This record gives sequence, structure tokens and C-alpha cells, in this order.
Amino acid sequence: MTRGDSLYRRLLTWLLVPLLALGGLMVVQAWLEARRTADRAFDRLLEAASLAIAEQVQWQDERLWLDLPPAALEMLATDAEERVFYSLVDREGRRVTGNAELPGDPRADSAGGDTLLYRDIAWQELALRQGVRRSQLEDWRLSEPFEIRVAHSREGRDALASELLRANLAYILAMAALAVVVLLTALRAALAPLTRLRRAIRARDPRTLAPLDLPLPRELAELRETLNELLARMRRVRANQERFIGDASHQLRTPLAGLSARAELALRHDEPTRWRDALVAMQATSARTARLAMQLLSLTRLDNPEYTPELIELDLAEVARQAVREHWTSCHRDGVDLGVESDATGVRVRGVEWQLGEALGNLIDNARRYGARHITVRTRANPPTLAVEDDGPGIPEARRLLVLRPFHRGHDDGDGSGLGLAIVDGIARAHGARLQLASGEHNRGLVVSLTFPREAS
Repeated sequence: MTRGDSLYRRLLTWLLVPLLALGGLMVVQAWLEARRTADRAFDRLLEAASLAIAEQVQWQDERLWLDLPPAALEMLATDAEERVFYSLVDREGRRVTGNAELPGDPRADSAGGDTLLYRDIAWQELALRQGVRRSQLEDWRLSEPFEIRVAHSREGRDALASELLRANLAYILAMAALAVVVLLTALRAALAPLTRLRRAIRARDPRTLAPLDLPLPRELAELRETLNELLARMRRVRANQERFIGDASHQLRTPLAGLSARAELALRHDEPTRWRDALVAMQATSARTARLAMQLLSLTRLDNPEYTPELIELDLAEVARQAVREHWTSCHRDGVDLGVESDATGVRVRGVEWQLGEALGNLIDNARRYGARHITVRTRANPPTLAVEDDGPGIPEARRLLVLRPFHRGHDDGDGSGLGLAIVDGIARAHGARLQLASGEHNRGLVVSLTFPREAS
């Protein structure tokens, strides 16, 4: 497994990404709030300066006149060395006095009376914050409206906003560092049970299949129970394998011991006839032993879960005819009538040819060995079915499930190994087919059929 597949890193990434996004939003919010705070503070200075200037406006010599006090503009001058501009404008929009020709505010005065309007302007390539106070000179002789326009550059505002932002950033970074430390600690504590489970599995003896007994949280307890279920299945598989190996060794030991005894008996005699009888018996025994070994290999390969052969399109009628051709000689020698009945159009299914041939071979051989005189291999198209029918002694209904077990013989007087039907059952399961054992016509004989699913045809 690569380091990039670490569960710890995945959790850390999924938790840190939203945390970083939240931190970024907090920084943006802190910057906007610092700007608003700086604007509010300096807007109060603009308001105070414009009010101080408006209070000094008088009517003299039939015109507006202003005696500007130095303190009115000094309050706008901070350590940031802003540039400060002002102008007094009469009702006609003409500048009466001031150090700059500042633009007016086009917005209407909805409140009326002495009001102040703020806005940001670009004037002569300068970014300014402007305040326009609309007022009027009240006297017993006249009422003269005028505007006080005051503006200053943004150096002081930006400096104050940066200072406020730095203070907020220190707080945000401290909280972020604390959150990361808490997050890392919480992740390690949350994944500690998983580490204990990994160490417990790694420390186990590979030969033991005992269940895990480890206190874990609910989510990991479900994983532990799943592992225990897997171990239980593996125990059953190992028990079946050990039983199979014991049965196989017993089945092989008997014919091998017979071969050794026949050979030893033949060596004690000098008569060629005795040697011939011994050789005939040894040949029959070796043939049965070879067949048993082949059946054991077939059953072992079918029980291997990693063995998944590719299914190809087959004609069940052709498979049946091929099986009849291969076993016709042995059946004819024993006086058994072997034949095939199939549809003329054929029955197409997806399967493994050698497995279906092996199944038919085992069914034909079982019927021949247990006394059948007539054996018929049949195919049907609806549903796709492959069947072998014989007129032998059959199998009682109560024992039909038992004969599917390895080394269980249907009749004690036969010379079979008890593996034929077990192999047929494994082949049927490998093809998704339903294996059925039933009595033949007139309740005599046995019919073994493999019914394939319709989607396999």
C-alpha cells in the first residue's frame, strides 16, 4: 500500500480543507471589518471637520465669507501624512474659497437640514474619501444655503485598517494553531483502536484461526465481527479440507495396499498363470486408482474459489454426443445400451466444455457400475437441460442429498469412489445450474438433470 492511501492522511485532508477554507473566510471578513472600522473612525473626523468649517461660515459684504480655523483641518492630518482638501460652495455651485475644486455629490438630500454625505471618489488620480455637508446660513435678514466639501486621501484609513487586520490575524492564527493541534490529537486518539486492531492481527500466529477478542468502538467492532466470521468460514474450510485429505488418503491407501499385496503374492509363485491372474487384478486396481486420482484432482480444482474458467457458448447436444462416443466402448463391453436423445436444433448455453463432459462421464460411469442396462443422455431446450437417465437400482429419496457428499457411496456393493455425484454437484454450481435427482419411469432407475438458467442460454 502506498503512503498516499493512508486513512490518517485522508481524514486529515478532509478535515483540514474545510478548516483552511473557514480560515480564509475569517481573514477576508477580518479585512472587510477592519476597513469598515477605519472608515467609520475617519468619517467621524470628516464630520467633525466639516462641522467646524460650517460653523465659521458668515455673510459679509453681500457674499459668503469663511475664516477657516487651523484646527478644522489639523484634525484630519494624522501620522500617515494624508493630503487634505476642502472647499466652500454657494447655492450656485461656485467655489467661494478652498484649496481645491472638489466635485459635488449628485445624490439628493432626502433628510433635509444639516446633513453629511460620504462617498469614495477618484480626483486627479487620487483616491479620496469625501464628505459633503449641506447646510444654510440662518440670519434674521436672509437664509443662504451652502456646501462644505471636505476630502482627504486614504493613507491613514489604510494604515488603521492594516493595524486592525494584523491584530485580528494574530488572533486567527492562534486559534488556527490551536485547532490544528486539537485536530491532530483527536485524529490520533480516534485511530488508536484501529492501530491496536492492526497490531493484534499482525501479532497473531498465522496458523491459528481463533476469533479476535479485542475491545473496540462500535464501527471497528463490526469490522472485528466480520473478521471473526471470515475466520469461522476458514475454520470450516480447513476442517473440510482435512476431512477430504483424510478420506482421500484412505481411499488411495486401500488400492495401493492391494497392488502391493497382489505383487507380493505373485512373486511367491513360479507359475505363469498365477502371474497373469495377478497382473489382471493389478491392472484393474491401477485403473480404479488412476480414475480416483483424476476425480480427486477434478474435485480439488472445482473447490478452488480462485479458479474461474471463461464460459464459452456450447451446444449441449454436441456435448452429449461426444460423451456417448467416449463411453460407448466401455458400456458396450459390459452389455450396457448407451444412447442419446436431443433436439435437432441444438441447445445453446454458456459453459466450460471439459467440465460438462466430466459431469456426463461421471454420471454414465456411475450408472454402468451400479447395474444399469440402459443409459440415455437427453437434452431439452425449454428450459436448457442436460440429463442422464438409467434403469438401475436408483437412489432412495432420503439418501439423495447424502450422495452429493464426497466419498459417500449410494451402494456398498459397488466399486466406485463416492466422488462422481460430488463432482457433478460442483460443476452444476460452477455453471449456476440446478442439480436434481429423481426416479425414472415406473419409479425405477435414476434421472440426474442439470437445468441451466435461461439467461445462460
